[in-house]
Amino acid sequence: VQLQASGGGSVQAGGSLRLSCAASARTLSLYVLAWFRQAPGKEREILASIRWSVQTTKYADSVKGRFTVSRDSTKKMVYLQMNNLKPEDTGVYYCAAKVLSATSYDVWGQGTQVTVSS
Repeated sequence: VQLQASGGGSVQAGGSLRLSCAASARTLSLYVLAWFRQAPGKEREILASIRWSVQTTKYADSVKGRFTVSRDSTKKMVYLQMNNLKPEDTGVYYCAAKVLSATSYDVWGQGTQVTVSS
């Protein structure tokens, strides 16, 4: 699997952005795809994940109710819709993938910067 993220940018607090991640693989049915964020001076944290085959989603408490992860199986794309953005959402966002049975994510796309100003 190869991943390529896009869609970052600058937005004011309360605004919205949608990140996209293009996944190239013959099949993604055994994969879980996720979005991570690395804020300045902080460790990378997982924000949301989606199990490709059944679209089961999980969210970190910090983004629950504001962010939505989804996928388009035809286009092999994963999205992160981010609403009501806050300055603390600033960071580099990464999409990542792992097979369902794996304990950690081992495929990473390049990061995309999101900056939220107050």
